[in-house]
Amino acid sequence: MNATPANISKGLWLGLLGIVIFAVTLPMTRLAVGTPEAPQMSGMFIALGRAVVAAALSALFLLATRAPLPQRRDWLPLAITAGGVVFGFPLFTSIAMRYVEAMHASVIVGVLPLATAAVGALLHRQRPSGGFWWCAVLGSALVVAFAVLRSGSGGLSIHFADMLLLVAMMCAAVGYGYGARLSQHMQAEHVICWALLISLPLTLPLALLSWPQGTVKASAWAGFAYLGVFSMWLGFFAWYRGLAMGGTVRVSQVQLVQPFLSMLFAVPLLGERLDAVTVGFSLAVIATVFAGKKMPVHTAILKEAP
Repeated sequence: MNATPANISKGLWLGLLGIVIFAVTLPMTRLAVGTPEAPQMSGMFIALGRAVVAAALSALFLLATRAPLPQRRDWLPLAITAGGVVFGFPLFTSIAMRYVEAMHASVIVGVLPLATAAVGALLHRQRPSGGFWWCAVLGSALVVAFAVLRSGSGGLSIHFADMLLLVAMMCAAVGYGYGARLSQHMQAEHVICWALLISLPLTLPLALLSWPQGTVKASAWAGFAYLGVFSMWLGFFAWYRGLAMGGTVRVSQVQLVQPFLSMLFAVPLLGERLDAVTVGFSLAVIATVFAGKKMPVHTAILKEAP
């Protein structure tokens, strides 16, 4: 798609809608997985089971829209996309969320915009301006500073759950980047649907093997349902179309607000406490997003061979 002002504007709004949907993912995952003291579903079942739910919806959608089969060149990028957003991100976050609160995990999400922008710049041959990168770095630095401040130990302690979350962010960045690239010539909604369907031979048997054996609260099932329908499916409809219309490097910066939206949702859903420091940092990060979207982003011009 051409990066016209109208497409960029629509892309940013669609990207924001996707991020609002994704922002509820961590609180809902925490609801579904429970705590070490009161465990609910296993991280593996949540990650793979939600993919099965979304794959069933995808099959119906593809049939209803008479979607064509992907081209031969698209199967490998689809597999990479699936590895990032169907397996990697859901699995690592679902395992980690039993051991950390949603607000803590939301801070780690702050590294995702810069990672997504880097992948997008590489894949789409885009050249962000220096000012654009300064805004991205500033936004990421703000969320890191917030993490350090909230650690309460004078430094950011990195434990096993934090490492899982960081790996999850890298998986998401790769999945977002390749999914956005596919959305340039495939219908954006079809990208996540095909990624889910090609994953089904693995996700379905593994989900059945990890089916919860004990009693699970209704709130945990509600969280699981949200993850399957919204986080794993509908959110990508808006997100991939937004990345395709507005450009991966630019629209990915909207992710900077995701950690703080997740924190806001964690208050009513989980009873976690939101304080003035969190609000202050969220406003500062949002300011960098609006500044960043005004910075020029150019498409690199490839020199023709003589």
